[in-house]
Amino acid sequence: MSGIIAQNSGRHTGLVKASSADGVWNLIKTYTASSDSTLSFVEGTDGVDFTAYDEYVFKFYNIHPETDDTYFQVNFRDGSTAYDATKTTTVFRNYHFEDDSGAALEYETGGDVAQGTGVQYLVQGCGNDNDMCTAGTLTLYDPSNTTFVKHFIARTNTVHASDLTMKWYVGGYCNVTAAIDGVQFSFASGNIDAGTISLYGI
Repeated sequence: MSGIIAQNSGRHTGLVKASSADGVWNLIKTYTASSDSTLSFVEGTDGVDFTAYDEYVFKFYNIHPETDDTYFQVNFRDGSTAYDATKTTTVFRNYHFEDDSGAALEYETGGDVAQGTGVQYLVQGCGNDNDMCTAGTLTLYDPSNTTFVKHFIARTNTVHASDLTMKWYVGGYCNVTAAIDGVQFSFASGNIDAGTISLYGI
């Protein structure tokens, strides 16, 4: 992504268009992990505002787990203090081993959620070797809307603990009419040892 990004500026002010196709990107907040159990983006905290834009993009950079072979995951808050918004989702994945011993494109039945309040997995098997990490994006649409469900889409790639590249494609919605006012990232086991997550409003 090219262009100048203005952090924590107001809606439609101080922004530079990245390209005609990308729209206007505004950097709202960046968190850098250092052995954190979670990274949480909360309405009204540290300049986070889920009411100013219709589209929000989270970008993950070099997310490194403390624990080997674990899931990177997300959950959403819908007005309470708990990250437990009801979700329905669908997931497919593809992978390819470094030694070319196997590859596949398949539906991931263990990754989807059917009217559940638990976490949504974003990718599985994240390795914790020194050079292993996870990267990707999650887009959340119109989180402050109080009429419709809130859709989200994620694409995440990881260096799997079994020495393969694995990409997950996640789509779904928070099946609530309440506004989404918090988004929390974590690993299924252990802390987020290192990495950065940036939130943009478009």
